[in-house]
Amino acid sequence: MPVGVVLRRTPGVTRWVRHAWTAAAVLPGAGPAEWKEMRREGDAVEYHAATPVLELHGAETEAYLATLASELPSLYVVLRRTGVEEPPFEVLRITASPYEAQDFTDSGEEQVEKVPMPHGLVAWVRDFVEEFHQEEAFIKRKRDKTRIDLKQDGIGDPRIGKAADIYASPALKRRRLQ
Repeated sequence: MPVGVVLRRTPGVTRWVRHAWTAAAVLPGAGPAEWKEMRREGDAVEYHAATPVLELHGAETEAYLATLASELPSLYVVLRRTGVEEPPFEVLRITASPYEAQDFTDSGEEQVEKVPMPHGLVAWVRDFVEEFHQEEAFIKRKRDKTRIDLKQDGIGDPRIGKAADIYASPALKRRRLQ
């Protein structure tokens, strides 16, 4: 489903940052847009930045359940700085999975914004989860009672013949070669 992303630019609060950017809203079913100005309120400006496709996958239904169970179901907009003044961001992705959004925060190169999900999208995601979710039974891993530390058969690298071969100073190597 195409979902428009609305980014809001407000004046920065420090002298080092001229503008603060946040994802303000999403527009389900929006048409294509490239940084189209939507609204201006004083110094704050809202842009329809892009219209990425929101895709839901059957393997991610557990993550969608986590989103739906939260106090405020949300979508996550993944942004990357372009390095130029206009447009300052590229909208990489939009997702309903908090787990996928967390993966994007690990690198530190992307900015992930949480945007409240409109009621129509909540219903769409809920219908998808009801149709495709399969509960997985939790199976606790059992520990082996056998002690593997009692028998030493080939510990370490097979190329190392004896403990003395682990480190040999250059002087020691020269003596061996002579």
